[in-house]
Amino acid sequence: MSAPKEIVEKILGSLGFPASVEEKHFDGELTLDVKTDDSGRLIGRQGQTLADLQYITNRILFQQDTSAPKVTVDVGGYRSQAREALVKKAKDAADKVRRWGDAVELEPLGSFDRRIVHQTLKDDPDVESHSVEVEGTDKKVLILRPKRR
Repeated sequence: MSAPKEIVEKILGSLGFPASVEEKHFDGELTLDVKTDDSGRLIGRQGQTLADLQYITNRILFQQDTSAPKVTVDVGGYRSQAREALVKKAKDAADKVRRWGDAVELEPLGSFDRRIVHQTLKDDPDVESHSVEVEGTDKKVLILRPKRR
């Protein structure tokens, strides 16, 4: 059984990406931070290549052990910066919901990003978040609205 770090290093090596991988543990989750001179190509357009690398890594881990925890793959802090921006956007939208009492719709997001928004707002006493499918895509729109009491 291969460790997550070894899996990512092997994939990158096979793709011809010279890179080093550093393990970071935060809140009980493992993030593999990839350091490379070619980070733009590895991140891809809107982070799609990075998302694919993370998906493949987690599929391999799951094949080895169905109870393996998911890992996050990041390149040069891209995901952590994007996460911070998404958390801010979710909190700003929640403030609008509180202020105006109306629903607020966020742009279509992939499952990884939706999870971040749901996690950010899960303990908010005034706002709830719901995912709604966007036709013709695997993304969903998040609707934030006042909690029903």
